[in-house]
Amino acid sequence: MSDGARTGDDSNGSVLVTGGTGFLGLHTCQYFRDRGWDVTAFDLKPFDAADDTDDIDFVEGDVRSEASVTDALEESGATSVVHAAAALPLWDADRIRETTIDGTRNVLWAATDRDVERVCYVSSTSVYGTHDEHPITEDSPLDGVGPYGRAKIQAEKICRDFRRMGLCVPVLRPKTFVGPQRLGVFQVLFDWIEDGANVPLVGRGNNRYQLLHVRDLVSAIELMLTGDEDEVNDTFNVGADEFATMREDFQAPIDYAGTGKRTIGTPAFLTVAVLRVLDRLNLSPLYPWVYETAHEDSYVSVEKLKRLGWEPEYSNREALVETYEWYLENYEVDEVDDETGLDHRVAWDQGALAVAKTISKRI
Repeated sequence: MSDGARTGDDSNGSVLVTGGTGFLGLHTCQYFRDRGWDVTAFDLKPFDAADDTDDIDFVEGDVRSEASVTDALEESGATSVVHAAAALPLWDADRIRETTIDGTRNVLWAATDRDVERVCYVSSTSVYGTHDEHPITEDSPLDGVGPYGRAKIQAEKICRDFRRMGLCVPVLRPKTFVGPQRLGVFQVLFDWIEDGANVPLVGRGNNRYQLLHVRDLVSAIELMLTGDEDEVNDTFNVGADEFATMREDFQAPIDYAGTGKRTIGTPAFLTVAVLRVLDRLNLSPLYPWVYETAHEDSYVSVEKLKRLGWEPEYSNREALVETYEWYLENYEVDEVDDETGLDHRVAWDQGALAVAKTISKRI
C-alpha cells in the first residue's frame, strides 16, 4: 500500500466510482475528472444523455458480484476506489443487505486482489440512530434505524476488517446531502414550494437538523484519497458547519420562491402515526428514517475532519436554495418514470401527500 500522499491535481491518479451514475456518483466522477484524474463509473445503468460525462469512462456492473467489480478494476486500471454504491432505505431488506453488506465486502476483496491503494467507503450518519446528546461524534454509540442503518453498521465493520489486513479504507459518515441533480424526497419538498403550498413539518420544527451539500462531501472524499494515509485511514463525520432549526432552514427556499408561504409545525406524535399508516399502505414516499427522526435534533461534530484541513463551503440554507434553483431550471416531469424510491435522481410518487399538498395550498 502507498504510505504517502498525492495531490488532488495529480493527473496520473485513477479512480473507480461504484454507484458512479447516481447522484453522489455523478458529482464524484465530474469532480475528479475536472482535477485531471482518470475516472471510471461503475454502475448498473449508464449515465443520462444530458449528463456532463466527457472523459468519464463507464463500466456496467453490479457490486453484488465480486467478479464484476474485479473486471471493472482490471478494465479501468484504477488505483483508488470510491465506494458510493448504496441501497436506499425504501428498498426491500434483502436487497439492502446484498448491496450494502455483500457489495462492500466484494469491493474490498476485489481491491485487495488488484493492489488498489485506497478505498473510500461512503457510509451514513444513519448508523447513529437518534441521540439525546449532541453533537454526535464518531465515538457515539451506534444504533442504526431499520435495515438500512443496520446494514451500514455491518459494512463499516467489514471496512475495519480490511484495514487490519493492510488496506487503507477511509470511512465517511455524511448527513443527508443535497445539491444539483438531487430529486428523491427533496423533489416532493420542491414541488410543494413551486406550487405555492405551505410546507408542513414533522413536529414543530424547532429542532436542529444538519444537512450537507454534495460538493462539500466530494471535497471530503478527495481528502480521503489524497491525504496522508495514517491520518485518513479512519472514520469521519461530514456535515454542514452552519445550520439553524428545521423551521428556519427549510423556510429559505420558500422565501427564495417568493410565494409568501411558510413552514408549518405539526404535532409530532400525530404526524408520525399518520405517516406510519401511509407507509404501510404504500401511499407515501417517506420512509421510516425520514419521518421517525425529522422532529428530533440531528447533528454531528465535524471537528475531526476539519482537523485534517477540510472546510465546508455551504450552510444548510445555501445548499437547499441552490438545489431548488437547479430544480426550477432543469426538472421536467417524466410521466413514464417507474423508479420511485430506487434513486435520488428520479422523482418519487407522492401518493397521498399529493392530496395533502392541495389542502396546504389553501391554508
